Amino acid sequence: MAKTPPRKVTSDGKALKALANPRRARILQELGKHGQANSTTVAESLGENTGTTSYHLRVLAEAGIIEEMPERATGRERWYRTVPTDRRAPEYDSLSEEDKAAYDAWARLRMPGEIALFQRLVQEYNQHGGWVQVSRGYDHYTLDEVKALNEDYIELLNKYGSPKEDAPPDARPVYTRFFTFPDTEAESG
Repeated sequence: MAKTPPRKVTSDGKALKALANPRRARILQELGKHGQANSTTVAESLGENTGTTSYHLRVLAEAGIIEEMPERATGRERWYRTVPTDRRAPEYDSLSEEDKAAYDAWARLRMPGEIALFQRLVQEYNQHGGWVQVSRGYDHYTLDEVKALNEDYIELLNKYGSPKEDAPPDARPVYTRFFTFPDTEAESG
């Protein structure tokens, strides 16, 4: 049976502002690990108080990044889960100055974690058998081809990856990264 691909969503200013907060980034990591949580479980895990985590969970839900689970609610207790979406960053030049600032804050927040992840890859490269796969490339592309390559990559992620609740029993959580950037040194030399 073919999987239904996640709904494609381009982040707006509200989502960018919600994502640009360090506490909310940590909450999203927790939800990613556990699939669902409430303010109490998140507070215990992160060493925060429930009022703080409750507020940040509501902000993430209002921005459409996570969703409330009414079927698990009891009294005032609210449960949340990640939303299965293919979340994209908007075209940077299309953003207002305020939204560009939120985008930049979100990007700065993410970079230390991305660098640490790459450092782990280098240190643990031969420790995980076939689970570690690395590919490099160097070719010439047009802008349209780079965009098409990125779309195909995301389609492959959605085709083969599964959210925790839908994953087969032998599946493991796996980090995947893909990036392209121009070789400006070769262009100028």
